[in-house]
Amino acid sequence: MTTPSTPTPENALQRVPKPKWLRVKLPTGQAYKEVRDIVSEHKLHTICESGHCPNMGECWGAGTATFMILGNICTRSCGFCNVATGRPLEADPFEPGRVANSVKLMSVKHAVITSVDRDDLLDGGSEIWAQTVRAIRHQSPGTTLETLIPDFAGKWENLARIIQEAPEIVSHNLETVRRLTKEVRIQAKYDRSIEVLRRLRQAGIKTKSGVMLGLGESFEEVVETMDDLRSVDCQILTLGQYLQPTPKHLPVVEFIHPDTFAELKEIGLSKGFRYVESGPLVRSSYHAEKHLV
Repeated sequence: MTTPSTPTPENALQRVPKPKWLRVKLPTGQAYKEVRDIVSEHKLHTICESGHCPNMGECWGAGTATFMILGNICTRSCGFCNVATGRPLEADPFEPGRVANSVKLMSVKHAVITSVDRDDLLDGGSEIWAQTVRAIRHQSPGTTLETLIPDFAGKWENLARIIQEAPEIVSHNLETVRRLTKEVRIQAKYDRSIEVLRRLRQAGIKTKSGVMLGLGESFEEVVETMDDLRSVDCQILTLGQYLQPTPKHLPVVEFIHPDTFAELKEIGLSKGFRYVESGPLVRSSYHAEKHLV
């Protein structure tokens, strides 16, 4: 990894060429095809498809799928994210039921639920979050759940609604190292995210976080981030390569070699993480079903 540098739109003109080893495999397999047919027939929405996840075939084949709630317009404007920013529509009270129906139709064994940030709502969308968890459990009592939640702007009464529902895993991503947080996440705060994970763990919830690499962080900063996560007993870590979604987003400063990802995985495990998923194509929900044990 290179000497620390701050990613800026100005250096976007000097594109880092994508290496040959960063290749996405096309989804295959009978289980994937069956789920794909159900999704098409019933016009279901998953973030797996809309986010063009490189692991969609593998995850669907394992019975895992990711759904996004609370609309598709975010109140924040993170430099890495391709979700639209603006004034969201009002929260849809029927959304929890629709998501639960999708989970049931797809016979999802392990559902990952994520959302946009809804700083426009007093409850940060936490009531819809809670209703969605309850609706899935009602329609598919055998389905386990991971909720990839926002920070709720540090309004802890909203986080408490998630804790009360006690999903099997609650994930909250740091996304990047402390030094780059202001440029990468803009409205977020590194220490506030650490506090989210601390409160979840204190409540007895299994916690998980994810970090993107290639934004200009140093190897040492990634290791320091691991230490910060372990200081609040975060148990699961995902490390993946940042890929620039459009020319308007932060550029890739460096493509991290698979050997470096492998080294970071070993370091993470030695620090006490129960699971470390580390590789160029790893995303937050990669192998999510394996993290339940």
